[in-house]
This record gives sequence, structure tokens and C-alpha cells, in this order.
Amino acid sequence: MIRKLILSTAALAFAGGATHAAQVSYYQLPSGSFPHDVAAAPDGSVWFSGQQQGFAGRFDPASGKLERISLGSGAAPHGVIIGSDGAAWLTEGGNDAIARVDLKTKEVKLFPLPKEFRGANLNTPVMDHSGLVWFTGQAGVHGRVDPKTGKVDTWKSPRRGTYGITVTPGNEIWYAALAGDHLGHVNRNTGEVEIVEPPRKGFGPRRVWSDSKGKLWASFWNVGGIGRYDPDTKQWQHYMMPQSKSGTYSVYVDDKDRVWATDWQANAIQRFNPTTETYATFPSDKRPANIRQMLGRPGEAWGGESGQDRLVVVRD
Repeated sequence: MIRKLILSTAALAFAGGATHAAQVSYYQLPSGSFPHDVAAAPDGSVWFSGQQQGFAGRFDPASGKLERISLGSGAAPHGVIIGSDGAAWLTEGGNDAIARVDLKTKEVKLFPLPKEFRGANLNTPVMDHSGLVWFTGQAGVHGRVDPKTGKVDTWKSPRRGTYGITVTPGNEIWYAALAGDHLGHVNRNTGEVEIVEPPRKGFGPRRVWSDSKGKLWASFWNVGGIGRYDPDTKQWQHYMMPQSKSGTYSVYVDDKDRVWATDWQANAIQRFNPTTETYATFPSDKRPANIRQMLGRPGEAWGGESGQDRLVVVRD
């Protein structure tokens, strides 16, 4: 049974001098769980990738129950999402495969990458509106899985560091490349990539997410802050963190088009309001939190504190 460390505690978020109450809760996981990425499921559970111990974790916040689903010998899962097909999908970097875990039966099915793409250093998955699962690999790889046929298509990215990935409302696929310092727009038919450079060289976009209007938001690891890219005008806007000049790891856009980012330098979650262009800051009560990715559902933004073996949620 997992203990909830802070229950319905009003945390203060600072934005331009104003304070806003929100509920921040922490759930302590067993030592070594190392929650890397998280995904909130429709049934109220939260899934995470237990990278260091090779499992998919299913956590029930209501009961505190944790289930560990092994992904096999040598597994090292990185990213996790909940697909519209009733399954959790993970990038399983230990064995160069995409893993599907049925939400009800917990059955695991692996979709191996072609042998020529061994050592892909798999990173992040996303399911498009057609039911295809797209993925990235930091060795400079992107690809897709067709769950209906089991076919895996994999391509070499134009530059190394292929990292975060997202799908737009128009079913367009975009990825962010940290080491390759660019965004990539993937041609769904051919796998070819159109490169979009960051606002300036060396920004280091790490993760990327689309809002409801198809605008792209990226987290800048090297210079800090988040950027918004408009594919129609081909223009960037850069919003610096309140105090940090590097170390913005993840980005996630919620159902209200608010942008959540993890700020490693400030040891905090940042919530950005695009309308007022202001941040609300939710600092962790322990250091280092090292939240690597966020996802959520209406009213809840979840992250995994890999540095503390905890899950964290901001409810508002």
C-alpha cells in the first residue's frame, strides 16, 4: 500500500505577485521505482515507467495499491501513454521494442524494432487519431507501430537526439530533438522529416506538445523556458522561466490549453497561462525532484519525481 504524503494541502503558486490555491499531493513509491514518465488512465489509475527495474507500474490513488507488470528480462522502459485502444504503450529501450500492456488483463505484447535499429535508445510514444503509435529514439530514430497488423516502420532521423513527440488536432506528427537541436515534422506517408530550427541555435528542445489549436509548445533544456511555434506563420515565441536559465525538462498542455513544464533548476513544476503570459510555480518539498515528464486528465496534472521515487499531482 502506497502512503499519500500530502493530502489536499493548499500549495501556493506565485504568478506576478498573486497567489492561487491548488492541491498538491505526493505518493511515495517503493525504493528504486524511479518513475520516469507517467500517464493518467480513464479509470482513475496512473501508469508509469519503472525504468531502472524494468516494469510498467499501475497506481491507484484511491486505494494506494501499486501493481508492477514486468516487461521482461533486461527491460528499461522510458515513455508511457494511454492509448484509445484500452492499453498502456511504452517505449522499451532495454530490448529495442514498443510494449503494449492491456489495461484490464495486464497482458504484455512486444513489437520489436528491425534489427538494423538496435540501440535506438527509445524515448517517447504517442498515439495518433488513426490509432497508430509513433515513437522516437535518441540515437536518431523515429517510427510507428500499427497495432492492427503489428507492422513496425522505422526511419533514421535527419539528426541525432530524437526525443519528445506529439500529435496535433489535425493528426500531424512532430518531434523534438534535444541533441539535434530542432523540431521535426514527420511525413506520415514516407517518414521523411521537415526540420524546424529553434528560435536561436543551441536552445535544445527536449519535449514537445500540441495545444488545441495546433500550436506547438517545446521545453528548452539548454536555455530554460518554453517556446511556442506556429506552423502556419512559422514564428517562435520564447517564454523564459521565472528564475531559471536552463533545465526546463518536460512540457504538457492540458485540456484548458494551460502549459505545464518541469523546472529542474528551481526544483518545481511551472504552469504557464498563455493568455496572461504568467507562470504559477509549484515547488517540490524535497530536492531533487527531477520530474522528467508530465501528463494528466481534466483537473489533474501528474508527474513522476524520479529523484525521490514519488508521484506528484497538482489538482485545481
